[in-house]
Amino acid sequence: MSKTKTPVNPLLQQKKRRISPGIVVVIVLLLALGGGVGVQYWRSHSKVEVSSNGRPEPTVIQGPGTTGKGVTVGKEGAKAHIDIYLDFRCPHCAEFEERTGATVDKLVQDGTATLTYWPLTFVNPDASPRLANAFAAAAANGKALSYADEMYADFSKSWTTNQLIQLGQQLGIDDATFQQAVRDNTYGSWLDSVSKAADDRGVTGTPTVYVNDKQLDADNLTGEGLQKAVDEAVAAG
Repeated sequence: MSKTKTPVNPLLQQKKRRISPGIVVVIVLLLALGGGVGVQYWRSHSKVEVSSNGRPEPTVIQGPGTTGKGVTVGKEGAKAHIDIYLDFRCPHCAEFEERTGATVDKLVQDGTATLTYWPLTFVNPDASPRLANAFAAAAANGKALSYADEMYADFSKSWTTNQLIQLGQQLGIDDATFQQAVRDNTYGSWLDSVSKAADDRGVTGTPTVYVNDKQLDADNLTGEGLQKAVDEAVAAG
C-alpha cells in the first residue's frame, strides 16, 4: 500500500540550499585571479604612448659604456651638477620624478645644471636590469632624458622588451642597433660598473641625489629642495 504524501503548504517558506563558505572563497579567489591576469595582460600589452615629442632633448655629454661613469646630459660649463642614483622599478624614484621632473628638466635645459643618471638594478632582479639597459641604449642614441621620463610617466606598465623597443621608436630611435642592444643586454657589464661606483660612494638606496657632491637629505627631495640646493651651488661658484 502506497504512502500518502504530506501536502505542501505553499504559505510556508521552503528551505533554501546554502552555498558553502568554501565555495564562496573559491569564487572570490577565481574572480581576483581573473582580474589579476587581466591587469597583468594590460601592463604587458598596453600601447606605448609618449608625451615628450617636440621637446628639446639635452645633449648627452657622457654616454653609457665608460666603466664607473654615469650618463651625463646638459650643457658644458654649467655651474651646478646633479647626480641621481635611481632604479627604473623603484616606486620612490617614480615619486621623485613626479615631484621634481619639471624642475630638473628646466635646470638642464637652461644650462644651470648638468644631470648625471646612475641607473641601478636591485629593486626588481628581472625588470630593473632590462629597463636600465634599454635606457643606456636610448642614451647612446641621444634620448636619455626623454626615455627616462617616459618610463617613469607610465610606471604601471610592465615595460616588456617589446614595449621598450616601441618606446624608442616613439621617440625617433628606429634602428636595428638600438633594438639589438635592448634585446641582448648590451650594457650589462657597464651597469655592473655603475653599481660598484655607487657602492664605493656609499649609496645605499634610491633615489639618492647629490648636488655638487653634497647629498640631499630626504626632506629636500622635492622640486623646491632641489632648486634651493642648485641655487646655493651656483652662488658658491
